[in-house]
Amino acid sequence: IISPGFLKNQTVLFSFQRKNRNYPGLALIRDTAGNFIKDENGNVFSVPQLARSISNLPGYLTNGNTPQGIFWMHGFNTSRTSFIGPTSNIQLSMPFETSLRHFFNDTNPEQLGHKLLAVNLSDLASMGAKPLSVTLAITLPSVNEAWLSAFAKGFLTLAERYSVDLIGGDTTAGALTLTVQALGLVPRGQALTRSAAKVGDFIYLSGNIGDAGLGLKITQGYDCTQPDNALKQFNQPEPACDTGQMLIGVANACIDISDGLASDLGHILQQSQVGACLHWEELPLSDAVLSYIQDTGDWIMPLVAGDDYQLCFTVSPEKASLVPNHCQKIGIIEAQHGLRLNKSGIIQTLEVKGYEHFS
Repeated sequence: IISPGFLKNQTVLFSFQRKNRNYPGLALIRDTAGNFIKDENGNVFSVPQLARSISNLPGYLTNGNTPQGIFWMHGFNTSRTSFIGPTSNIQLSMPFETSLRHFFNDTNPEQLGHKLLAVNLSDLASMGAKPLSVTLAITLPSVNEAWLSAFAKGFLTLAERYSVDLIGGDTTAGALTLTVQALGLVPRGQALTRSAAKVGDFIYLSGNIGDAGLGLKITQGYDCTQPDNALKQFNQPEPACDTGQMLIGVANACIDISDGLASDLGHILQQSQVGACLHWEELPLSDAVLSYIQDTGDWIMPLVAGDDYQLCFTVSPEKASLVPNHCQKIGIIEAQHGLRLNKSGIIQTLEVKGYEHFS
């Protein structure tokens, strides 16, 4: 998985081949020469097999008798994985979008291109990684040049903004499926994880939550007097890449808000074996979201709606002065497990729930 050049601090290339088109996440792994990566017994590794075999343990892979690299792999899941080598970390983000499940069929293709890249860069931001490059695989039912041109404009405009190179991918015929793999760099041993929150840490957000959820409500028919910002946040979120890099050496744990604050903060609580209490009055909410809550009484929406792509992170009190000024403190990490909300002085338990990927 890691070429010998990596040991010399040279460019590292990753190449994946789908093993079964019905299961896009199941992939065989090739080296930079195009050969399948195998273990010492000559067995070809798939990504899930690799995760089960070496997660959080030192790994040594070979291609025949040729060493491919020594590394550690941490935090393997469907959205973020850290491959750690001798000189730096290479963060590999592997979310994918599919028609009907993650976007509407009539979504503006330029906005879709932007969002597809943005959500992957957000994964890198949550680890403190500087975006480096991406691959893009597109499966299309037919060729539509106007659609492709608009999609490419949205995708590549955002890529240029963050100096991200498109280094490869694939194009095939079939049901509309869009797959991005994003690579970023972070100093060795300093990658932000979900498992290092400590009791007494302050909890922060990098920006407003609930606007994307409101944008979805508007898309589904809700009549909002201030729709523009909410729709922009829903259709064209901005990844917090700069903020993520500023949190290196400051934050103890970090995650991006893709499935909702309650759900995603819940991942930090679970993996860090702690609990938390949020303060309703400290949540950063836009005027439009506050108006929606006043109009509908649905105050839970900003806590469970996804697609905000803000960073939620924890910081020890002694480092609070180092937190970027635009970030908002919203609560504290506690020893008692579970997630609680202090709303107007009344503390209530919050169910850790947000967007369900398999519902």
